[in-house]
Amino acid sequence: MKHEVNAMGKQCPIPVVMTKKVIDNAAVGDEIEILIDNETAVNNLSRLANKTGCTFVSEKLGDKKYQVKMAVQTEQTGGTLEGEEFVCEAPHKKVTVAVISSNVMGNGDDELGKILIKGFIYALSQMETHPDTILFYNGGAKLTTEDSESLEDLKKMEEEGVEILTCGTCLKHYGLMEKLMVGKVTDMYTIAERMTGADKVIRP
Repeated sequence: MKHEVNAMGKQCPIPVVMTKKVIDNAAVGDEIEILIDNETAVNNLSRLANKTGCTFVSEKLGDKKYQVKMAVQTEQTGGTLEGEEFVCEAPHKKVTVAVISSNVMGNGDDELGKILIKGFIYALSQMETHPDTILFYNGGAKLTTEDSESLEDLKKMEEEGVEILTCGTCLKHYGLMEKLMVGKVTDMYTIAERMTGADKVIRP
């Protein structure tokens, strides 16, 4: 008898759990075909086949599509799975970086721009999910120093784990090196590193 398991899009260890349930109820000689979408699941199913005495053959059918064929060779006892035998990759966390290069937001009226950038930073501080890093350079460096109206919001985000970095060359240019009030001084290499390593870059 042939059994089919469609585990496409299923997170680890669900493909293993689904297949194990089929194996437990299968008879000797039964075949099982499993569709999965990642190589980690293939490797975990190989371990399951070894543990349960099943034959194992895998084939890559396309981009993010694999087929595993197993055949039950011995009568199953329905034993439990030991989680440590299977490897689950942690889902990739999307990295978001906000880049603030001016102490005003948008073009036109600078007084309005100051109100807008203050509102933008406040909005970031109130969001359920903050950026991982906020970069300040050029005129944006003024927002992390003395007399900035956004210090309270920036300090709140820093306390909640947001990395706040201000360009040291910019602070020096504006004579603000000794007036930094939140976050750390950084260099252009780190700024470039954070931006190129981000999944999403926000520019107000």
